[in-house]
Order: sequence, then C-alpha cells, then structure tokens
Amino acid sequence: MHGIILAGGSGSRLWPLSRELYPKQLLNLNSNKSLLQSTFERLTDYVDKDNILCITNTRHTSIVKMQLSQISPNPHILSEPISRNTAGAIAVSTKYIIQNSNPEEIIIALPSDHLIKNTEKFVSTIKKAERLAQEGYIVTLGIKPDYPETGYGYIHTDKGVNDGFEVKEFVEKPDLKTAEKYLEAGNFYWNSGIFIFKASTMMNAFEKFAPEIYEITKNIDFSSSSEIPYIEFEKMPNISIDYAVMEKSNNIALVELESDWNDLGSWQAIYDTGKKDESGNVIVGHVINQGSKNSFVYSSSKLVAAIGLEDTVIVETEDAILACKKDHAQEVKQVYETLKKQNDDTHLVHKKVYRPWGFYKVIAQGDGYQSKIIHVNQGQKLSVQSHNHRSEHWVLLSGKADVLLGDKIHTLLPGQSVDIAIKEIHSLQNPYDADLEIIEVQKGDILSEDDIIRYEDMYGRV
Repeated sequence: MHGIILAGGSGSRLWPLSRELYPKQLLNLNSNKSLLQSTFERLTDYVDKDNILCITNTRHTSIVKMQLSQISPNPHILSEPISRNTAGAIAVSTKYIIQNSNPEEIIIALPSDHLIKNTEKFVSTIKKAERLAQEGYIVTLGIKPDYPETGYGYIHTDKGVNDGFEVKEFVEKPDLKTAEKYLEAGNFYWNSGIFIFKASTMMNAFEKFAPEIYEITKNIDFSSSSEIPYIEFEKMPNISIDYAVMEKSNNIALVELESDWNDLGSWQAIYDTGKKDESGNVIVGHVINQGSKNSFVYSSSKLVAAIGLEDTVIVETEDAILACKKDHAQEVKQVYETLKKQNDDTHLVHKKVYRPWGFYKVIAQGDGYQSKIIHVNQGQKLSVQSHNHRSEHWVLLSGKADVLLGDKIHTLLPGQSVDIAIKEIHSLQNPYDADLEIIEVQKGDILSEDDIIRYEDMYGRV
C-alpha cells in the first residue's frame, strides 16, 4: 500500500494559533509531535516509510521536510506551486505513485490534521477498506455520529457490500434540524475525508468525471523530477475531491471507522479532546483561573487571568487574542478571512516564525526599519543570500557564529557585530554544538521576506 498525506490546509478556524504560513498541521496541539508527524507515524503501522508521499504548498515545504526528516531520513514530498484544493493534490500524487510504482497499487489518501489514538482499530478499518478497493471501489471512511453535528459533511449510505456500504449520496453541512434527522435515520455518517482506492480506479474516475483535471495531470511528468510545474498546475481547477469525483461516481463504498476520530477543526474540538479539570476547563500555559467552568483558556506567552467564565474560549498569542463562546467557535474563520481582506499580516504569520534552521521573532518595526531575534539551531545555517532593498546589522547575543561575507568567513563571539550592505552576499552559519542567537536590525525601503535572493541552500530552497 502507498500513502498520500494531504498537508496543504490553512487551518483558519484555529486562528490565532494557526496562521497561513504556519497552519494547524504543523502545530503541537496535544502531544510533543505535530499533527503532521503524528499522521506520518500512524501511516507507518501499515505503509512502508518509503511508500509515503506528502503533498503540501510550496510555502510550507521546508518546514514539512524538517518535521518529517525527524521521523524518516528521506521523506518524499511534492510541492504545490499554488493552492488548488484536494482534487488536484490527489490527482498529481496518484500520478507520481503510478510513475514510480504501478497503476494497480492501493493508495490511502488522508488529511494531516486528524487526531486518532486507537491505531490498532484504525489499521483494522483500513484493511477492510483495502479489500473493497481491490474490487474496484473508491472507499471512504465514515464516522458514526453520536450527536447532531452541523460542522461536518455527511455521507448517506445504501445497501451493504462486504465489510461496508454502497454510498447513496454526499450531503453538505446541515442545519441543526437536518442533522438531528440524520442522526435518527442511522444510515448517515460524518465524512472523514479519508479515501482508499486503486491508483488506476482513481485516474479512470478523473478521466470520466473531471476530464480537465485528468488532462492537466497527464501532462505532468515525474519520470525525471518530482517538481510540479507551475505552468500546468496553475490551470488546475480549484475543487475538492468530493465535488470532482466522489459525488458523481457510482462505485463509492463506505467503511465505518472503528477507531476514535477528531479532525481538530475548531477550538470546540480542541476543548473536547483536551484534559479537563474538576470544573470542566482545559487550561494551557500561564493562566490563573478563578471560578470558570467548561472553558478553554490558552496562553502562549503572557499571563491570562480568567474569572467566572463559562463555555468560553480564550486564546492568547504574542500579537492577537481570541475570545468567543464555545458554540461560536466555527465563526473564527470569518475573522481570519476579514484579516486577509484587510491585508493584515496577523492572518499570515506569527511574531515567531519557524524555519528549517530555527526561528526568528520580530521585536520592533517602524518606518524603514525592523529588528528581529534570530535563533539558529546547532549544526544549521541560513542560505547564502543577498537583498536588493535592505542592509542588515547583526549582533551576536549567545553562542558562536560563522558569518560568510562575500568569500570570507568571520567568526563572532557574544557582543561582537557585523554590518551587511545592500546586495552583499552573506550567510549566518552555526557549525558548533550549541544554539546561537543574534539581534538583526534591518534598514531599507522594502523590508520583506520576498527580498531574498538565494545562491546556496542546504534545505533545497534555491
């Protein structure tokens, strides 16, 4: 079996912790591993590491590679040059597997942001689905609802087939009254977004029901490169696999997921899966609570004092605070979209931005200047680069640094500094056995991460 991990989402409903450039699948929400890492490890219970392919947006590729490299030395990653939803992602990933293996391989495609603890029952379900996939079905995993959820899509099942059911129809997220009817009917399941299929079956479905996606995918050649060409992928329709294939095909089967499952798609879901105190609160970080009940309070940096809250969500990050009633948690996405329309960077990045070599944190900015703390992990280094619009001044705070300026290496000790002129080729490197930190002061008319020209990079970003 082969696995496709879909890791291109934005996680907008978990703002302000999730941002466009650091979405929820990269976060450690309930363990010491990110949701992406947990998904990869769960797959290895029945898929060889070398048969797992992760597809993500090019903006997340370096972080995805860094996280997966901690589990597997050479993870297979496809980078989408532009976001085009799940249909395009599954199509090109399936094409990649066919070209590097064969058309009769069984594939499981699944999101990177699910929480599943009972992996033994999860594997048992996958084996049932695999048998149906061998018979020519495209199989989806359904979750038996135990309450009338309005935030999920539903799947209406028909007659039984082997260990599952034939699918009658896919239905949109319902209102409460409709969700209650689905629950009472007993043959409606929550849509998990997990699919198992034979590679050739899925490509035949694209050819029949989504010919535009099929033709674009056919023009992408992975025989000599794993790069997805922008000129082709830009034409890909922005459509989900449900709309493109699942709702149109007549060979869809559903197998009931036997394990626990949560898609962690909202703060309500994070609360539901969190460890609660005697008053039903989930408390994370530096929080003082007095008399609150059934609330979620999260602090990333500052002290949060919660007094007399009930059924409330409070999430504090360095640059934003979310406060809402738990039953309004799905509406956080609207705040995210508003920030995006206003070109407010609070939807895009944290003050603390993770990179493959470590992280940086913006500590001050104004007209024509910006200052950061840059933390470089031991054995790591920034790309060899230059900037067309800004100069930089570095002061080493801790550790030891090698600074490349032109063709010369300068070694800095704490308290020492260096100036980097506009267009000067440079790099910050840490070949030593301790982390380093510098203060970087940028000056210029344009202070943007886009103003980086890379010449060499150990993380493949050239």
